Amino acid sequence: MATKKAMEVVKGVDLARYMGRWYEIASFPSRFQPKNGTNTRATYTLKDDGTVNVLNETWTDGKRGYIEGTAYKADPKSDEAKLKVKFWVPPFLPIIPVTGDYWVLYLDENYQYALIGQPSRSYLWILASIKNSRFRKHKQAGTTTG
Repeated sequence: MATKKAMEVVKGVDLARYMGRWYEIASFPSRFQPKNGTNTRATYTLKDDGTVNVLNETWTDGKRGYIEGTAYKADPKSDEAKLKVKFWVPPFLPIIPVTGDYWVLYLDENYQYALIGQPSRSYLWILASIKNSRFRKHKQAGTTTG
């Protein structure tokens, strides 16, 4: 049986620079995202206390679905980009906290592309910032880039 290699996480992410809107280019299917969602995106806003407001949105059959949460460093003393994200569900009556991991596994130097995962390796997202619309256009058209 092969041993899993430890996941490498980006170090020294400038959270202020990471803020803004990011579009999902691809992801592993998950139970909490609709299979036929389009224009899936996340908007991150840095708060005064150093935490991050997270707004996840997607459109299914022309209707907007969304959930808001808060992200924070898993270990405030570490320079690794390991965050925790807490959402309250259901969104229309937020009574149950659900916390997950948000690990930045790759981030290009211009903060235009990111690979996001978590320790179980069950979830993975490839994101592109709003600064780069080429991938968004191809995803919306259902094509790939070469």
